[in-house]
Amino acid sequence: MNVLGILHPGSMGAAVAAQARRSGAEVLWCADGRSPESTLRAKRYGLSAVAELSEMTGRADIILSLCPPAAAEDVARAVAALSYSGTYVDGNAISPASMARITSIMEPSGATVVDGSVVGSPPSDAKSPRLYLSGPGEALPSVVELFAGSAVQVRSLDGGVGQASALKLSYSSYQKASRVLAAVAFALAQDHGVEGELLDIAQGRTSSYLSETAYIPKVAARAWRWGPEMREAADALRDVGLPADLMEASAAVMSRWDDFRDSALGADEAIEHLHDASDSEPA
Repeated sequence: MNVLGILHPGSMGAAVAAQARRSGAEVLWCADGRSPESTLRAKRYGLSAVAELSEMTGRADIILSLCPPAAAEDVARAVAALSYSGTYVDGNAISPASMARITSIMEPSGATVVDGSVVGSPPSDAKSPRLYLSGPGEALPSVVELFAGSAVQVRSLDGGVGQASALKLSYSSYQKASRVLAAVAFALAQDHGVEGELLDIAQGRTSSYLSETAYIPKVAARAWRWGPEMREAADALRDVGLPADLMEASAAVMSRWDDFRDSALGADEAIEHLHDASDSEPA
Protein backbone atom coordinates (compact mmCIF):
# COMPACT_ATOMS: atom_id res chain seq x y z
CA MET A 1 0.00 0.00 0.00
CA ASN A 2 1.39 3.37 -1.02
CA VAL A 3 1.52 6.14 1.56
CA LEU A 4 0.58 9.56 0.23
CA GLY A 5 1.31 12.86 1.95
CA ILE A 6 -0.94 15.78 0.98
CA LEU A 7 0.20 19.40 1.27
CA HIS A 8 -2.36 20.66 2.07
CA PRO A 9 -6.02 19.62 2.61
CA GLY A 10 -7.68 22.67 1.11
CA SER A 11 -10.90 22.28 -0.86
CA MET A 12 -9.06 20.68 -3.79
CA GLY A 13 -6.26 18.94 -1.87
CA ALA A 14 -8.56 17.22 0.60
CA ALA A 15 -10.95 16.01 -2.08
CA VAL A 16 -8.15 14.66 -4.29
CA ALA A 17 -6.47 12.98 -1.29
CA ALA A 18 -9.79 11.38 -0.36
CA GLN A 19 -9.92 9.70 -3.78
CA ALA A 20 -6.47 8.19 -3.21
CA ARG A 21 -7.64 6.93 0.17
CA ARG A 22 -10.71 5.33 -1.42
CA SER A 23 -8.36 3.55 -3.80
CA GLY A 24 -6.47 2.01 -0.87
CA ALA A 25 -3.67 4.44 -0.05
CA GLU A 26 -2.96 5.72 3.43
CA VAL A 27 -3.06 9.51 3.28
CA LEU A 28 -1.12 11.70 5.69
CA TRP A 29 -1.55 15.39 6.31
CA CYS A 30 0.45 17.71 8.55
CA ALA A 31 -1.60 19.54 11.15
CA ASP A 32 1.18 21.96 12.13
CA GLY A 33 0.10 25.53 11.34
CA ARG A 34 -3.04 24.56 9.46
CA SER A 35 -6.42 26.23 9.92
CA PRO A 36 -9.44 24.79 11.76
CA GLU A 37 -11.11 24.47 8.34
CA SER A 38 -8.26 22.26 7.11
CA THR A 39 -8.62 20.10 10.20
CA LEU A 40 -12.34 19.67 9.60
CA ARG A 41 -11.79 18.72 5.95
CA ALA A 42 -9.06 16.23 6.86
CA LYS A 43 -11.28 14.56 9.45
CA ARG A 44 -14.25 14.49 7.08
CA TYR A 45 -12.21 12.63 4.47
CA GLY A 46 -10.49 10.28 6.92
CA LEU A 47 -6.95 11.58 6.43
CA SER A 48 -4.32 10.63 9.02
CA ALA A 49 -2.77 13.54 10.90
CA VAL A 50 0.94 13.83 11.63
CA ALA A 51 2.22 16.45 14.04
CA GLU A 52 5.23 17.55 12.02
CA LEU A 53 6.28 17.65 8.39
CA SER A 54 9.33 15.51 9.21
CA GLU A 55 7.03 12.60 10.07
CA MET A 56 5.33 12.90 6.69
CA THR A 57 8.62 13.01 4.77
CA GLY A 58 9.80 9.97 6.72
CA ARG A 59 6.73 7.87 5.93
CA ALA A 60 5.30 9.02 2.59
CA ASP A 61 6.24 7.26 -0.65
CA ILE A 62 4.66 10.12 -2.59
CA ILE A 63 4.01 13.71 -1.54
CA LEU A 64 1.45 15.72 -3.48
CA SER A 65 1.56 19.50 -3.23
CA LEU A 66 -1.79 21.18 -3.89
CA CYS A 67 -1.64 24.71 -2.54
CA PRO A 68 -2.07 28.31 -3.73
CA PRO A 69 0.45 28.89 -6.55
CA ALA A 70 2.19 31.69 -4.66
CA ALA A 71 3.13 29.20 -1.92
CA ALA A 72 4.33 26.36 -4.18
CA GLU A 73 8.07 27.11 -3.98
CA ASP A 74 8.03 27.67 -0.22
CA VAL A 75 6.24 24.35 0.27
CA ALA A 76 8.86 22.61 -1.87
CA ARG A 77 11.70 24.22 0.11
CA ALA A 78 10.19 23.01 3.39
CA VAL A 79 10.04 19.44 2.08
CA ALA A 80 13.52 19.57 0.54
CA ALA A 81 14.99 20.87 3.79
CA LEU A 82 14.02 17.54 5.37
CA SER A 83 15.97 15.57 2.71
CA TYR A 84 12.88 13.96 1.25
CA SER A 85 13.90 11.32 -1.29
CA GLY A 86 10.55 9.93 -2.43
CA THR A 87 8.35 11.10 -5.32
CA TYR A 88 7.32 14.75 -5.11
CA VAL A 89 4.32 15.70 -7.25
CA ASP A 90 3.76 19.43 -7.64
CA GLY A 91 0.14 19.74 -8.74
CA ASN A 92 -0.09 23.52 -8.53
CA ALA A 93 -1.12 26.08 -11.14
CA ILE A 94 2.38 27.37 -11.85
CA SER A 95 4.40 28.20 -14.95
CA PRO A 96 6.90 25.78 -16.53
CA ALA A 97 9.67 28.09 -15.30
CA SER A 98 8.36 27.90 -11.72
CA MET A 99 8.14 24.14 -12.10
CA ALA A 100 11.79 24.06 -13.20
CA ARG A 101 12.75 26.00 -10.08
CA ILE A 102 10.87 23.54 -7.89
CA THR A 103 12.67 20.68 -9.61
CA SER A 104 16.01 22.32 -8.81
CA ILE A 105 14.91 22.75 -5.20
CA MET A 106 13.85 19.12 -4.77
CA GLU A 107 16.36 17.08 -6.75
CA PRO A 108 19.44 17.75 -4.56
CA SER A 109 17.67 15.92 -1.72
CA GLY A 110 17.26 12.85 -3.93
CA ALA A 111 13.56 13.35 -4.65
CA THR A 112 12.01 12.35 -7.97
CA VAL A 113 9.94 15.28 -9.23
CA VAL A 114 6.69 14.89 -11.16
CA ASP A 115 4.89 17.85 -12.72
CA GLY A 116 1.14 17.69 -12.15
CA SER A 117 -1.92 19.81 -12.82
CA VAL A 118 -5.58 19.42 -11.91
CA VAL A 119 -8.18 20.57 -14.43
CA GLY A 120 -11.74 20.69 -13.17
CA SER A 121 -13.61 20.97 -9.89
CA PRO A 122 -12.73 19.00 -6.73
CA PRO A 123 -13.63 15.33 -7.26
CA SER A 124 -16.89 13.99 -5.88
CA ASP A 125 -19.57 11.46 -6.77
CA ALA A 126 -20.70 13.89 -9.48
CA LYS A 127 -17.42 15.43 -10.65
CA SER A 128 -14.34 13.81 -12.17
CA PRO A 129 -11.43 16.23 -12.69
CA ARG A 130 -8.38 15.28 -14.69
CA LEU A 131 -4.94 15.03 -13.12
CA TYR A 132 -2.28 15.51 -15.78
CA LEU A 133 1.23 14.24 -15.08
CA SER A 134 4.56 14.71 -16.81
CA GLY A 135 8.07 13.83 -15.77
CA PRO A 136 10.28 10.77 -15.37
CA GLY A 137 8.51 7.80 -16.94
CA GLU A 138 9.48 5.44 -14.15
CA ALA A 139 7.82 7.66 -11.52
CA LEU A 140 4.43 8.10 -13.18
CA PRO A 141 2.90 4.60 -12.74
CA SER A 142 2.97 4.77 -8.93
CA VAL A 143 1.13 8.12 -9.03
CA VAL A 144 -1.39 6.77 -11.53
CA GLU A 145 -1.96 3.75 -9.26
CA LEU A 146 -2.93 6.02 -6.37
CA PHE A 147 -6.12 7.00 -8.19
CA ALA A 148 -7.04 3.75 -9.92
CA GLY A 149 -10.81 3.38 -10.01
CA SER A 150 -11.38 6.79 -8.42
CA ALA A 151 -13.13 9.95 -9.60
CA VAL A 152 -9.74 11.46 -10.50
CA GLN A 153 -8.94 10.76 -14.15
CA VAL A 154 -5.14 10.57 -14.46
CA ARG A 155 -3.54 11.30 -17.81
CA SER A 156 0.20 11.13 -18.52
CA LEU A 157 1.86 13.54 -20.95
CA ASP A 158 5.02 13.09 -22.98
CA GLY A 159 7.80 15.66 -22.87
CA GLY A 160 8.96 15.74 -19.27
CA VAL A 161 8.58 18.20 -16.42
CA GLY A 162 6.81 21.41 -17.46
CA GLN A 163 4.24 19.91 -19.82
CA ALA A 164 1.48 19.47 -17.24
CA SER A 165 2.01 23.01 -15.96
CA ALA A 166 1.93 24.43 -19.48
CA LEU A 167 -1.35 22.65 -20.20
CA LYS A 168 -2.97 23.88 -16.99
CA LEU A 169 -2.07 27.51 -17.60
CA SER A 170 -3.03 27.31 -21.27
CA TYR A 171 -6.52 26.35 -20.10
CA SER A 172 -6.85 28.53 -17.02
CA SER A 173 -5.53 31.67 -18.73
CA TYR A 174 -8.75 31.61 -20.77
CA GLN A 175 -11.13 30.02 -18.31
CA LYS A 176 -10.37 32.35 -15.40
CA ALA A 177 -9.58 35.57 -17.27
CA SER A 178 -12.81 35.31 -19.26
CA ARG A 179 -14.82 35.15 -16.04
CA VAL A 180 -13.06 38.24 -14.72
CA LEU A 181 -13.81 40.04 -17.98
CA ALA A 182 -17.47 39.01 -17.68
CA ALA A 183 -17.62 40.48 -14.16
CA VAL A 184 -16.13 43.80 -15.33
CA ALA A 185 -18.46 43.95 -18.35
CA PHE A 186 -21.51 43.34 -16.16
CA ALA A 187 -20.35 45.98 -13.68
CA LEU A 188 -20.08 48.55 -16.50
CA ALA A 189 -23.54 47.66 -17.80
CA GLN A 190 -24.97 47.88 -14.28
CA ASP A 191 -23.48 51.35 -13.77
CA HIS A 192 -25.39 52.54 -16.83
CA GLY A 193 -28.59 50.65 -16.11
CA VAL A 194 -28.37 48.35 -19.12
CA GLU A 195 -27.53 45.12 -17.34
CA GLY A 196 -30.89 43.56 -18.29
CA GLU A 197 -30.22 44.17 -21.97
CA LEU A 198 -26.66 42.81 -21.63
CA LEU A 199 -28.00 39.62 -20.05
CA ASP A 200 -30.59 39.31 -22.82
CA ILE A 201 -27.82 39.47 -25.43
CA ALA A 202 -25.59 37.01 -23.56
CA GLN A 203 -28.38 34.53 -22.87
CA GLY A 204 -29.16 34.46 -26.58
CA ARG A 205 -25.72 33.03 -27.24
CA THR A 206 -24.96 29.31 -27.06
CA SER A 207 -22.63 29.88 -24.10
CA SER A 208 -21.43 33.03 -22.39
CA TYR A 209 -19.95 33.81 -18.98
CA LEU A 210 -21.77 37.15 -19.26
CA SER A 211 -25.04 35.35 -18.57
CA GLU A 212 -23.63 33.64 -15.45
CA THR A 213 -23.88 36.57 -13.03
CA ALA A 214 -24.28 34.16 -10.11
CA TYR A 215 -20.67 33.18 -10.73
CA ILE A 216 -19.31 36.68 -10.01
CA PRO A 217 -19.26 36.20 -6.20
CA LYS A 218 -17.50 32.86 -6.69
CA VAL A 219 -14.78 34.60 -8.72
CA ALA A 220 -14.41 37.20 -5.96
CA ALA A 221 -14.10 34.52 -3.28
CA ARG A 222 -11.40 32.69 -5.25
CA ALA A 223 -9.48 35.76 -6.42
CA TRP A 224 -6.86 35.38 -3.66
CA ARG A 225 -5.56 32.25 -5.42
CA TRP A 226 -6.69 32.89 -8.99
CA GLY A 227 -4.75 36.19 -9.09
CA PRO A 228 -1.35 34.54 -8.44
CA GLU A 229 -2.28 31.86 -10.97
CA MET A 230 -2.83 34.54 -13.61
CA ARG A 231 0.60 35.99 -12.80
CA GLU A 232 2.09 32.54 -13.33
CA ALA A 233 0.24 32.42 -16.66
CA ALA A 234 1.69 35.84 -17.55
CA ASP A 235 5.19 34.53 -16.85
CA ALA A 236 4.54 31.49 -19.02
CA LEU A 237 3.36 33.68 -21.89
CA ARG A 238 6.35 36.01 -21.64
CA ASP A 239 8.73 33.05 -21.58
CA VAL A 240 7.65 32.09 -25.09
CA GLY A 241 7.37 35.64 -26.46
CA LEU A 242 3.60 36.02 -26.19
CA PRO A 243 1.85 39.12 -24.79
CA ALA A 244 1.05 38.83 -21.09
CA ASP A 245 -0.95 42.03 -20.66
CA LEU A 246 -4.38 40.42 -20.34
CA MET A 247 -3.20 38.00 -17.66
CA GLU A 248 -1.52 40.80 -15.70
CA ALA A 249 -4.66 42.91 -16.00
CA SER A 250 -6.81 40.01 -14.82
CA ALA A 251 -4.57 39.60 -11.78
CA ALA A 252 -4.81 43.32 -11.06
CA VAL A 253 -8.61 43.19 -11.24
CA MET A 254 -8.70 40.19 -8.91
CA SER A 255 -6.55 42.04 -6.38
CA ARG A 256 -9.56 44.26 -5.66
CA TRP A 257 -11.16 41.17 -4.12
CA ASP A 258 -8.13 40.11 -2.07
CA ASP A 259 -9.87 40.90 1.22
CA PHE A 260 -12.77 38.56 0.50
CA ARG A 261 -11.02 35.18 0.59
CA ASP A 262 -13.67 32.44 0.52
CA SER A 263 -16.32 35.00 1.49
CA ALA A 264 -20.02 34.65 0.75
CA LEU A 265 -20.54 37.95 -1.05
CA GLY A 266 -23.62 38.82 -3.04
CA ALA A 267 -23.20 39.72 -6.71
CA ASP A 268 -23.89 43.43 -6.11
CA GLU A 269 -21.39 43.57 -3.26
CA ALA A 270 -18.72 41.83 -5.31
CA ILE A 271 -19.28 44.25 -8.18
CA GLU A 272 -19.14 47.23 -5.84
CA HIS A 273 -15.63 46.24 -4.79
CA LEU A 274 -14.51 46.35 -8.42
CA HIS A 275 -14.99 50.11 -8.33
CA ASP A 276 -12.07 52.32 -7.38
CA ALA A 277 -12.54 56.08 -7.15
CA SER A 278 -9.03 56.67 -8.45
CA ASP A 279 -9.95 55.05 -11.77
CA SER A 280 -12.44 57.82 -12.54
CA GLU A 281 -10.21 60.71 -11.52
CA PRO A 282 -8.80 62.84 -14.37
CA ALA A 283 -5.12 62.28 -15.16
